Amino acid sequence: MAETKNILWESAGKAGLVLGGVSITYLLCTMLTGKVTGSGGAVFLMTIVNLLLWLAKFAGCIFLMRFFMLRFSQADPDADNNRVFRFGTLTALLSALLYSAAYLAYTSFIAPDTFADAIDMLRDNPMMDGNMIAQMEEMIPRMPTVSFFANLIYCWLFGTVLAAIFSRNIPSKNPFANQQ
Repeated sequence: MAETKNILWESAGKAGLVLGGVSITYLLCTMLTGKVTGSGGAVFLMTIVNLLLWLAKFAGCIFLMRFFMLRFSQADPDADNNRVFRFGTLTALLSALLYSAAYLAYTSFIAPDTFADAIDMLRDNPMMDGNMIAQMEEMIPRMPTVSFFANLIYCWLFGTVLAAIFSRNIPSKNPFANQQ
């Protein structure tokens, strides 16, 4: 029993590292494209590039989750749908933890002015009064931590839903397996 748990954690850790790595790569790419300045054409181009990067990350993460779940099912002949689901959920949790930690590091150390810049953009909004801006400014020191937990929960839930969808047919059910 302990050996099967170790196999589950080891496989999920490797898969979570890859999935988290894809999301971190996306974060770094968007960070670099955000540094591009220029005329309206360059900004529009970077918006299109960021959209394409997001679509590639989204589709890639879905594909990789299914790939790792299939590979886990093939490597463990005793794996049933429930065990494959647990693997997917654990993979989602570990990749979400990795990505959330990277985002926390990004907003805390690499670009600590991320949330202050967002509030500065809101200052020009006529719907925002001085009290609302003051309340938002008070939240700035807590925002990296809030964003860590928000990312962790969102990514884990997204991965869990994917695992639930994919694990229904992994491993595939053969209705004729017991007939000889």
